[in-house]
Amino acid sequence: MGCATQTPVIIRREVAEDVDSVGAVTSAAFAVADSDQEPSETRLLRSLRRDIGWIPTLSMVAVRDEQIVGHVVCTRGWVGESAALGLGPISVLPFHQRQGIGQAMMHAVIGGAEAAGEPLIALVGDPHFYNRFGFIPASRLGIDAPNPEWGAQFQVRTLTDCPPSVTGAFRYAAPFASL
Repeated sequence: MGCATQTPVIIRREVAEDVDSVGAVTSAAFAVADSDQEPSETRLLRSLRRDIGWIPTLSMVAVRDEQIVGHVVCTRGWVGESAALGLGPISVLPFHQRQGIGQAMMHAVIGGAEAAGEPLIALVGDPHFYNRFGFIPASRLGIDAPNPEWGAQFQVRTLTDCPPSVTGAFRYAAPFASL
């Protein structure tokens, strides 16, 4: 008796036809029990799509059996006057979590950012999870979080084209300010 295997996951760029499915994945991933309210991450994603900071090549979906099961996006951010990226939201359908999909999406979006010549990616998240992708507390590199209360959860991953002079306050794309 062999082990059952799952269909592989393909990570690809999002296309226009994916928008509704991506919204549904984000809503499912961030749903609050006993609440009918749309998650703030879903509203944020919708606002980011309309913002000048939206980078279509860094909005990626995870597809399994022709169904979108995950999404990740990086949008334009800034460290002082230097361009950078802000990652998030990242979401995986609850039934598909803990299967390596989030990890695959992280590798894909980091690779895409690297190939595009971006200097760094910033995010807010669990340091124990994101350190496996090379993220470190931003303060160690002289990069200040938009909210000082984030502490070590505000992290950055420098990429090949990141000059050491990239220091200062980080700013996400404008829609993040409405969170």
